[in-house]
Amino acid sequence: MAEAKVFRNYDAPDVSVAVKEHYRKMRKNQTVAYVRQMHDKYLKFDKPMDLWEAMRHLNSLIDVSDPDLDLPNVQHLIQSAEAIRADGRPDWMQLTGLIHDLGKVMFLWGSDEDGTSQAEQWGMVGDVFVVGCALPDSCVYPEFNKTNPDMQDDRYNTALGIYEAGCGIDNVDLAWGHDEYLYQVLNNHQTNTLPEEAMVMIRYHSFYPWHSGGAYKELLSEKDEKYLEIIKDFNQYDLYTKSQQVYDLEDVLDYYQPIAEKYLGTGPIFW
Repeated sequence: MAEAKVFRNYDAPDVSVAVKEHYRKMRKNQTVAYVRQMHDKYLKFDKPMDLWEAMRHLNSLIDVSDPDLDLPNVQHLIQSAEAIRADGRPDWMQLTGLIHDLGKVMFLWGSDEDGTSQAEQWGMVGDVFVVGCALPDSCVYPEFNKTNPDMQDDRYNTALGIYEAGCGIDNVDLAWGHDEYLYQVLNNHQTNTLPEEAMVMIRYHSFYPWHSGGAYKELLSEKDEKYLEIIKDFNQYDLYTKSQQVYDLEDVLDYYQPIAEKYLGTGPIFW
């Protein structure tokens, strides 16, 4: 019997130096002030782009934070969507699988300085965490937590930080990345009719310190228990479908385009 593939093993000897360096930079630079700066920069919704044009741009991006896959990111998206489709899950979930990483298109307008470029991705990809409160040990490479300047600020370095107990994850600020970017873009999109479950999958799929690490119990609300079920369901397709199988987006476009038009309309998305 073939040995089962182990995913997200950041201590494996074959994990690249670039992966660890990515998380070092992310932990050092993603502060409350930085996240607010990225919201101001990116959430203007003034860059109209066709959905499929955005998808094709991900042929040019390999996620440097991913220890499991070194293919262009569009391949991961199609792999996820096709696995969801093969299991007969709802069409909205298939579309969610196809677009869940589409926020990485921010590299088109990004810069090395703020970590949103092809070369410097620490403001775009990787596991996210809450800014404005103590960083948990469930973060990847927790030894980097102490390098975050906010952890030397008494406003931000306690379990609750700037938040109230039980406020819920909808009411905290996460490290900036492709999840929050796409969520905010779709939330601002006038013809978006994706269900709440899809929006939860998009917004929180990279929030591993919470959904896989069990952190932030002080902040969670009853609603977050439902969110956790949704994310764990989606995670099996986000994580365990990664392979070296290569698809051509044009070959699956005829199937997914009507679904996209059903939930997102036919006009451009405003990034």
